[in-house]
Amino acid sequence: MATFEEVSVSGFEEFNQAVEQHQGKTIFAYFTGSKDAEGKSWCPDCVEAEPVVREGLKHISEGCVFIHCQVGEKSYLKNL
Repeated sequence: MATFEEVSVSGFEEFNQAVEQHQGKTIFAYFTGSKDAEGKSWCPDCVEAEPVVREGLKHISEGCVFIHCQVGEKSYLKNL
């Protein structure tokens, strides 16, 4: 199994900082609805997609970076 670095961030600014910190590396970004205390996203599509994304990570090259960005709560996003 390839080894990669996983970075978890919340929001646009943290995502940009993570990208800057890993400049020059291949980055895979995954944006999801924020998760609750039980680790479940409010977004049903995100919940369904996560196992597929995790399976795909088994095939990425060594030295890549996977950034998981939680974009916020549903109530916040509905008001944008």
